[in-house]
Amino acid sequence: MPLILASASPRRRDLLARIGITPDAIDPADIDETPLKAELPAAHARRLAAAKAAAVAARHPGATILAADTVVAVGRRILPKAEDAATAAACLALLSGRRHRVLSAVTLVDAAGAARHRLSTSVVAFKRLTDAEVAAYLAGGEWRGKAGGYAIQGSAEAFVRFLSGSHSGVVGLPLFETRALLAAAGHAAG
Repeated sequence: MPLILASASPRRRDLLARIGITPDAIDPADIDETPLKAELPAAHARRLAAAKAAAVAARHPGATILAADTVVAVGRRILPKAEDAATAAACLALLSGRRHRVLSAVTLVDAAGAARHRLSTSVVAFKRLTDAEVAAYLAGGEWRGKAGGYAIQGSAEAFVRFLSGSHSGVVGLPLFETRALLAAAGHAAG
């Protein structure tokens, strides 16, 4: 049974490769990722992962679909995916010198159409960022399209003074949870 990754993220493909999994196809879901009114971060991540999986499962009956969504949250506030430098700068200003949560939800729809879900919650604390550090990070551009305006697998890792949870979950696909879902659906990981 084919495994379809419902994401165009090269980071998610790289993370799957770490556990010996190569998807048979990549088919990103194109869904509205706008948070619902008063939606909490964990519910938002779970809803988006499930919606992505359902959208792609409808296009590939009989396949196994793997979908994920990662949300950066400060308290109840969901930070956006940074599409411009101003948004990334605002996110970094909010994260500077404080803790935040990264919630990575994973949904797997098996060949019979049954959905399984997992959620990884990590706590990340940034050092207090200087204006020069923020400017240099923004100039590098790796924040583009990233939840919370940063990529922990890049130079922003130097801002992290504390991490409790799943490093791969902060990158965008928690491998422990993903491996368990894949195994339950009969896809052996390395």
